[in-house]
Amino acid sequence: MQEPTFLLLTALADRPRHGYALGDEVAAISDGRVRLGAGSLYGALDRLLAEGLIRVEREETVDGRPRRVFTLTPDGEQSLRTEADRLRSALREADRRLAAPRTRSAGGST
Repeated sequence: MQEPTFLLLTALADRPRHGYALGDEVAAISDGRVRLGAGSLYGALDRLLAEGLIRVEREETVDGRPRRVFTLTPDGEQSLRTEADRLRSALREADRRLAAPRTRSAGGST
């Protein structure tokens, strides 16, 4: 799973959000490292809708403009859980290897 997808699903894990709020939440979760422009954000949301990982919970009009509020589907929640487990496993392995004493490689270089 690509990082922007993971961050979007994470942003929806605790409550439904509309597109602009999702962009802000992704930036907050990533400490500003990932910022999705409107095209990337709405393209990703359309893809996640087509994959059945999110759905439109409701549509509203704010200041005369339509706004869709998105939420995770059960498949989206499971996909997020699976990816979080995968990342935790990789993190544990990285920590284990970093804590181990370093050895010289078979080729003799370090």
